[in-house]
Amino acid sequence: MTKLSADGFIREPEPKQPGFAFFNLAFRPMFLLGSAFSVVSILLWVFSFNGYFVFEPYGGSYWWHMHEMLFGFVAAIMAGFLLTAVQTWTQVPSIKGKPLMALVLLWLAGRVLMLFPDIASPVINAIVDSLFLPAAIIALAIPILKVRQWPNLVFVPVLTLMAIANIVMHIQAQTGGAIQQVAYFTVLLITLVMCILGGRVFPMFTANGTQTQRVPSIAWLELFSITSVLLCVLLATGWIPVGETITAVVFIVAGVTNFIRAFRWRIWVTFGTPLVWPLHISYWALSIGLVLVGLAQVVDIITMSQAIHTITVGAMGLMILAMVSRVSLGHTGRNIAVGAVMNFAFILLALSLLVRVLMPSLLSSHYILLMLVAGVMWAVAYTLFVIKYTAILSKPRIDGRPG
Repeated sequence: MTKLSADGFIREPEPKQPGFAFFNLAFRPMFLLGSAFSVVSILLWVFSFNGYFVFEPYGGSYWWHMHEMLFGFVAAIMAGFLLTAVQTWTQVPSIKGKPLMALVLLWLAGRVLMLFPDIASPVINAIVDSLFLPAAIIALAIPILKVRQWPNLVFVPVLTLMAIANIVMHIQAQTGGAIQQVAYFTVLLITLVMCILGGRVFPMFTANGTQTQRVPSIAWLELFSITSVLLCVLLATGWIPVGETITAVVFIVAGVTNFIRAFRWRIWVTFGTPLVWPLHISYWALSIGLVLVGLAQVVDIITMSQAIHTITVGAMGLMILAMVSRVSLGHTGRNIAVGAVMNFAFILLALSLLVRVLMPSLLSSHYILLMLVAGVMWAVAYTLFVIKYTAILSKPRIDGRPG
């Protein structure tokens, strides 16, 4: 039935979207299930670490914790974000419906097999888990190649390196190889993605959210911020034979450069805007984390665990929570604003960084308990997101548009 629109023209109404929209775009299942999985995985890890139960997942509990937070949680969020953004970039429909459902089931199968390894052989477990990222890469590349939008192909090699790192971690799990180096490499690879995306959108989000003028970028600073982190990624491979001092200098320079970049974005104007200030805090954590990784090379008072968790909890955890909260609202036609519940979640997650990284230096005798407290704080923060956003991510856009 036709109707008279506000501009005076007679138009056909947009088709009504079905009531269940969970597989309309990749951000919906990936954000919700990835966040829920982070709650489960963190709680399993910290409670087993505190000795409440014996936990024997694929690869052992330590391997499982590192692998699942990177290739289970973060990989799902990255896939959801990029497979949604690529539709905006290219104006080519992204993966949805049954193909998206198959991709989600593949991701879920990997999580189940990592948690219950006796279901199948170690080889089958590794193969199934290793298929998710290549499948996501194909889904991401197709729209970009269709319109020959070459600059956005930058994420394809990054995800490919993540896929290779995942395979290497599986090989190390079976051969007893050193697992920390590939995990740290993956953390820094994800840091590079955060660095690229942060520069693209954080100044815009700050200007829009605070109704202030956008800070103009400085070309050399943008380039050096990204290339310095790229150099950190290369050093993390262990293939470049440099000493600890040079490694420390590179990481510290990368951290300071990105801190200058973040400082120019004016964190002080964002504190009244709940969806913006966590992004700034997360980028500060990224910068500080890089500096700490550098210092950990040459001083004993800073541990690599503290440095890496500054990035994983403070940068990844907080940036992801803020971004999925924001993207979920925007892509469902809602006003981009959150209330007290999500603001509390952001604060709680920011505080968990202090409990995980700073407090062990002050209360070393309570280290194990502090890990539990920090883990529970993470779990509560992401549980609040899951509760608040389940309906948002499951129902159609409120403006009736597809997506």
